[in-house]
Amino acid sequence: MNRLMTALVLLLFFAAPVFCQSAPGPPPIDRRTNTDRIRQQDMSRREWQLRNFGTEPGRPKDDRQLKALMEQTDEDFTRILTLHNEIARALVSKKDLNYQFVSEATAEIKKRASRVQSSLALGLSSDDAPIKEKSDPELKDSLVKLCKEIRSFVTNPIIENPNTVDALQLTRARRDLESLIQLSGLIKKDADKLNKKN
Repeated sequence: MNRLMTALVLLLFFAAPVFCQSAPGPPPIDRRTNTDRIRQQDMSRREWQLRNFGTEPGRPKDDRQLKALMEQTDEDFTRILTLHNEIARALVSKKDLNYQFVSEATAEIKKRASRVQSSLALGLSSDDAPIKEKSDPELKDSLVKLCKEIRSFVTNPIIENPNTVDALQLTRARRDLESLIQLSGLIKKDADKLNKKN
């Protein structure tokens, strides 16, 4: 579980330059905080989240299944954040975008975000207005938008502190996750087209 916390910290440190012009930076992190306590709290929160978000028939029935699901969810979060950081670095680089990399990264983000959505039962409810994402004409603009969606999702209080009970934030987390799933699929298609042209 400490990988998720590390990934969140890395996201806030390394992704900040990409977003500093459009959004305020993250609050300062107290480096004196006991990291073992944070890890333990994070594990407890993640377990609570998996036990309580899932109301679907396929949710884990025993501790072994729950542990496997927690590990998979942690791995998915970590990988999404790693890919986010790689995309952010590609965006600020002076080099041309590597369309093959963009295609592979967004395909993996979509796959893992879809699994997180299913594991944590964060799909849109029937009461939620449907989301219809559109990619931007410029691939870089779409990637910036995707990075913002990822950042918005992982910094949502419901995700950072699963014991938070806030219907508005839960709806926002669901919408952000759905948006990033749709957008990553659209970006992959755009990147594939551009790759074929070149």
